[in-house]
Amino acid sequence: MTAELDDSVAVRPQDDLYRYVNGAWLAEHEIPADKAIHGAFHALRDTAEQDVRALVEKTVAAGHPEGSEPRKIADLYTSFMDTETIERLGAEPIAEQLALVAGVTDVTGFVSVLGQLELQGVPGVFHYWVDADAKKSDENIVHLTQGGLSLPDESYYREDSFAEIRTAYVDHVATMLELAGLSDATAAAERIMELETRVAGAHWDRVKERDVQLTYNKLDRAGLEELTPGFDWATWLAGAGVPESAFAEVVVREPDFLTAAAAALQEVDVDRWKEWLAWRVVHSAAPLLSQAFVNENFAFYGKTLTGAPELRERWKRAVGAVEQALGEALGKLYVAEHFPPDAKARMVELVQNLVAAYRQRIEALDWMGPDTRQRALEKLGTFVPKIGYPDEWKDYSALEIDPADLFGNIRRSVAVETARDLAKLGKPVDRNEWRMTPQTVNAYYNPRMNEIVFPAGILQPPFFDLVADDATNYGAIGAVIGHEIGHGFDDQGSRYDGDGNLNDWWTDADRAAFEQRTDKLVAQYDALEPAETPGQKVNGKLTLGENIGDLGGLSIAYVAYQLSLDGTETEEELQAGAERFFAAWAHAWATKTRPEEAARRLTIDPHSPPEFRCNAVVKNIDEFHNTYKTTESDAMWLSPEDRVRIW
Repeated sequence: MTAELDDSVAVRPQDDLYRYVNGAWLAEHEIPADKAIHGAFHALRDTAEQDVRALVEKTVAAGHPEGSEPRKIADLYTSFMDTETIERLGAEPIAEQLALVAGVTDVTGFVSVLGQLELQGVPGVFHYWVDADAKKSDENIVHLTQGGLSLPDESYYREDSFAEIRTAYVDHVATMLELAGLSDATAAAERIMELETRVAGAHWDRVKERDVQLTYNKLDRAGLEELTPGFDWATWLAGAGVPESAFAEVVVREPDFLTAAAAALQEVDVDRWKEWLAWRVVHSAAPLLSQAFVNENFAFYGKTLTGAPELRERWKRAVGAVEQALGEALGKLYVAEHFPPDAKARMVELVQNLVAAYRQRIEALDWMGPDTRQRALEKLGTFVPKIGYPDEWKDYSALEIDPADLFGNIRRSVAVETARDLAKLGKPVDRNEWRMTPQTVNAYYNPRMNEIVFPAGILQPPFFDLVADDATNYGAIGAVIGHEIGHGFDDQGSRYDGDGNLNDWWTDADRAAFEQRTDKLVAQYDALEPAETPGQKVNGKLTLGENIGDLGGLSIAYVAYQLSLDGTETEEELQAGAERFFAAWAHAWATKTRPEEAARRLTIDPHSPPEFRCNAVVKNIDEFHNTYKTTESDAMWLSPEDRVRIW
């Protein structure tokens, strides 16, 4: 997609940079019927999806040898597209799991089945995974976190604004249980809602969840047993196929949730829990079952929750399933066709320039003392950039794929990935591992490895263009690079040192000065109200980390852009370059969102709405005001003393 500057006198960059750059596109663009949100990011994801589809269909046509990765890709895709077999089977694939639940007679049996189904991809009351220990970042450890809900988060169970969604949810659960052949579906759905509401009451909210210190609670096995009286961990571990040694030490994110969940398992009748687990079986399998299940699943999770009127085409969902199960195998094929070596070399250069710009800014900070500054520079010096694709690829040799068994394929994939996760225990953290596939249109910062990662998928226009001028690239991908580096110094990342350990390397005075600035940013965003959700405002605390990343990223990208200039530019060229820089930033956020999806994201998404990722950020940047010569009469004006400058 391309955005066109809105030349109408109604929109000036001094009043609304976002609509000045994207106005024509916003006026003309319709959100595709199978989407709840669409814009520059999503258009690029559409392109990547089409590219991956072509690669997948090529593997189907090629007839690769049995057991090879391309053959597994082809067979998994074939199994998803085999609607004749899927329709014939109906609910049969989940019959065994439902029988397992039905056979439970007591709490011990329930806990065993809870573990068994966890291993098969049915999420339980809590979740576990293996990751680096935040205080010993070279060692792996099991992490435990809250679960048990089938609505987006705990607020959906309590806030008045979601009352209609709660009613629709109960109806949806009843319909799905009926489709699965379960009796007393309507009454069961009401009881399931009641039980989930109890579980939701013990959940931490998303702001509390962002506190990296509160969510680090390391316990040995005795401590875990003490935290969860009555919960039979040995039975659950045996059911889930997890060795006892794996839980010798664990990190618990929300200790009081686990205590409350253990109490609920003792206090709520096991028949109520069985109803809930049967629902979880049906819910987790729904996208893989016959069309009746798929349609009802979409009616609630698509139409009701996000406002999207149409189900995504089957090939898109099939590509998604292959991405989930064989993402890096697909990534090999994608990189070979869609990522030129020149792109990697240019990105390495851009990252180095952004790091140099950050170094310059940190050295000049007026609010930070010398001790913290030195440690910040040391951390910056240890950042590890990863660009395009991993140096070592995942091994999928253990995964068996049957072209006539979609449900079994996904179950086996879950088991293989679980085994891969558990195999990390007792071994050093693998610093070559990636958390996104190369074809992903996104980027991330991992604080425990102090790494910034840019998959090949995002290294395309409008974010990155080998033939674009520096102003455009720095305003787009430069700001994305700066954003990810900025996460190393946001309210969460700044708690980790250069080795990736939770370690307080700040003086008290510097932390207070930092929080004085971040509090101002929270207040700015708390006042913002998206057009799609009248009466609902941005949560400045939930979005703080991403807002710091955006503000720091764009600020530092502008410094890096200035460093790229050779000093021979005329005033006119400098002005035009600055305008292209800010236009590239605004263009990246061109987005339209359905009201239902906007409300959902406002509740659960740590990112601010796209319009504010553009306008609310540039208001704080002196160079924006200098470029467009804003005055107090302009809507984008923010007085210098009210502008937040952190990095």
